[in-house]
Amino acid sequence: MGLMDEAVDAFETEVKNLQLNAKDAWDQLSADYSGALYDTILTTKLGKVIGWAQKNALWPATFGLACCAIEMMAMANSRWDAARFGAEVFRASPRQADLMIVSGRVSQKMAPVLKRIYQQMPEPKWVIAMGACSSCGGIFNNYAIVQGVDRVVPVDVYVPGCPPGPEALIYGIIKLQEKIMNDAGTERAKQRVA
Repeated sequence: MGLMDEAVDAFETEVKNLQLNAKDAWDQLSADYSGALYDTILTTKLGKVIGWAQKNALWPATFGLACCAIEMMAMANSRWDAARFGAEVFRASPRQADLMIVSGRVSQKMAPVLKRIYQQMPEPKWVIAMGACSSCGGIFNNYAIVQGVDRVVPVDVYVPGCPPGPEALIYGIIKLQEKIMNDAGTERAKQRVA
């Protein structure tokens, strides 16, 4: 056996040792982290991704009708900063909004205007009834006031109070975001877009 044969044998032995060491290390790694790899891989459906995007990018349309509108404006100020929760900028045009916050009493004359603005909003769209007046008519139990905005447009979240504070409205937005995520990828979400 020559010098070349000895070098080849030594090289083959070293390669086999490296292969065995690599196999042992891989077996140990897979034993230590079995299941942990699954927890780090993002597995989802497209509907859930769309729901996540929708819940974190709400564009509210202002429909301030009375006292509650002041609290709604305060929610957008720096102290409460609704942008942290995805409700970034209030839109003046219904065609640029997907969330209508009805704050205050709705008169019978205002109801058709409210419905028309709601119809102009692109799908998917949501409505928050802010305050006692928009939720159930409030203290105005008479012929001139709509006894709940849900008689005119479908309401997703009710925020109680007279008037509710900015923190209550932010809590309502968080509840709406939870509803959007729960509906994501379901038939209900598909019907809203179709």
